[in-house]
Amino acid sequence: MSMLNMLGISDAFAATAPANGTGAGLASFLPMMLIFIIGAYFLMIRPQNKRMKAHRKLLEELTKGDEVVTIGGIVGKVAKISDDFVTVTASPTVDLTLQKGAISNVLPKGTLKNIAD
Repeated sequence: MSMLNMLGISDAFAATAPANGTGAGLASFLPMMLIFIIGAYFLMIRPQNKRMKAHRKLLEELTKGDEVVTIGGIVGKVAKISDDFVTVTASPTVDLTLQKGAISNVLPKGTLKNIAD
C-alpha cells in the first residue's frame, strides 16, 4: 500500500498532471504579475499624478504679486500673467518672461524681503 492510499488519495488522482506544463506555470505566474502591476501603480504612477495635479493647481492660482521660485532656482515676484507665460521681476532692473510650467513653487509673502536683507 502506498503512502497516498493511506492518506485517502487514489493513484489516479495522484498521477494526474496537465498535458503540457504551460498551464500550471502561467497560473502561478499570473498573481505575481498582478502584484507587480498594483505595486507599480501605488508606488510610481499615483504619486506622480498627485504631484502633477498639485502643480497644475498652483499654476492656476498664481496671481500678480506672488513670490515664486523657478525650476532653475531664480527667485522673483510675478509682475504679469498671460495664458502661457509669466513675467517675473528678479530685481528692480531685470524682468524675465518664462513659461508658466517653469514656476516650481510659490513662496510665502515677505520671503524676498528676508532674502535681500
